Amino acid sequence: MRPRPRVRLPAWSATLTWKAAVFITVMCCALAALLGALVHVSVTRQTVNSARDKALSRLNLVTQTYEAGEPLPRFAGLDAPGLPRPLRALALKGRRGTMVAEFDGHPTMWAAGPADGRALAARVDYTLSQSTITNLDRAILGSSALAIGATLLVGAFAVTRVTRRLHLTARVARRIGAGDLDARVNDPRAKGRSRQDEVTTVAVALDTMASTLQDKLLSEQRFTADVAHELRTPLTGLSAAAELLPEGRPTEMVRERVRTMRTLTEDLLEISRLDARTEQVDLAVHPLGPLVEGVVRASGARCEVRIVRDASVETDRRRLERVLGNLVANADRHGRPPVVLTVDGPTVTVRDHGAGYPPYLLEHGPQRFRTEGGAKGHGLGLTIAVGQSAVIGAELVLGNAPDGGALARLTLPEYASGRGGARDPAGPGDHPP
Repeated sequence: MRPRPRVRLPAWSATLTWKAAVFITVMCCALAALLGALVHVSVTRQTVNSARDKALSRLNLVTQTYEAGEPLPRFAGLDAPGLPRPLRALALKGRRGTMVAEFDGHPTMWAAGPADGRALAARVDYTLSQSTITNLDRAILGSSALAIGATLLVGAFAVTRVTRRLHLTARVARRIGAGDLDARVNDPRAKGRSRQDEVTTVAVALDTMASTLQDKLLSEQRFTADVAHELRTPLTGLSAAAELLPEGRPTEMVRERVRTMRTLTEDLLEISRLDARTEQVDLAVHPLGPLVEGVVRASGARCEVRIVRDASVETDRRRLERVLGNLVANADRHGRPPVVLTVDGPTVTVRDHGAGYPPYLLEHGPQRFRTEGGAKGHGLGLTIAVGQSAVIGAELVLGNAPDGGALARLTLPEYASGRGGARDPAGPGDHPP
C-alpha cells in the first residue's frame, strides 16, 4: 500500500497571526450561525403561529357562516381551488389543519376542516409574513458579516501587536546567539507595572539572561587578557636569559619552550582582542595569488600551491596572512601530505589527506585548548582563523573532503575595479609586510 502524500501548508499558515485569524473567523462564523439560527427559528415560529391563528379564526367564522346557510366570503370555499392536497385529505378525514402553499403566485396560509363530507377552507395572505422572514434572514447575514469583519480587524490588531513583540524578542535572541551581547529587548511594559503579560515576562527574562551572560564572558575575557599580559614581562626576561645560556641540547630545549610559551601568550592576547570586538581592519586591495605564495614560503610548510584563477581582493593583509598561515600550519601539523592550497578567484582552499577534522569541530566549530588523538598544539590556531576571518568579512567553512582529508574553504570579498571608494592595488593603501 502506497503511503499517502503529506499535504504541505503554505508558510504563512504556520504563523501565530494567521492561526489566530483562522480561529477568530471560525468562532465568529459558528457564533453568528448559532445566533442567526436561533433568531430565525424564533421569529419564524412566531410569524407562522400568528398566521395560523388568523387562518383558523377565519375558518371558524367561515364554518359558522356555512352552517347558517349564508354565502361564503371570497377568501373561503368548499373544495376551493388551489387547496393543497395533503390539507384536503386531512379535512376529508374529519380533522382540521393549516398549511402554507402558493396561490395565484403568492404565499398563502390555508386552513381547512370537514363540512358535510367535503373540505371547507379559508386562506390568509402570507406575503407580508414571508417578506418579514426573508428580510430578517438578510439582516442576520449582513450583521453577521459586519460583526465578523469588525472582530477580525480588532483581533488582527491585537494579535499583531503581540506577534510584533514576539518577533522583536526573537530577533534579539538571534542577535545574542550570533554574539551581539549588547542586544536587548527593553520592553517598555516591563517598567512601572506590578503585573506583566507573558510576552513581557519572556522579554525581561531574555534581557536578564543576556546581561548575566555578558558579565560572565567579560570577566573571562578580562581574566584571559590580564593573564596573557602579565606573562609577557617574565617571558621576555626568560627569553633574554635563554639567549645567554651556553649552546647545547638543554639550551635549545629551554629556548624552544620559551618560544612556545611566547606564542601561546600572543595567541591568548589576540583571542581576547577578538572576543572584545575591538579589532580595526586596514583594508587595501591585494592580488591574492602572490600573497598566498608568500604565506606558504614564510610558513616553511610542505604545501603545494595551485592558482586556478587569480583575483584581487580588498582585505586586511596582515589578518589574511594570519588566517592562511594558521590553516596551512594546521594542515601541515595535523594532516598528512600532500597539503594543497588552491586559489580559484576570491576563494582559497587548504586541503590535506589526513584523518580530517574531528566530529566535534565540524558540529560546534573550533574549541580552545581542545585537541584529539594526542595531537600537539593548544587548539587556538583554528579559533584565531575563524575570528580573524569574521573581522575581515570573509567566510571560512571547515569540512572534510569526500575522499578523505580536512578541507578549509576561505571566501574573500572580491575587489571590483569600478566600485567607488576602493583603493587601487598600486596605491598608497597597499602596505606589504
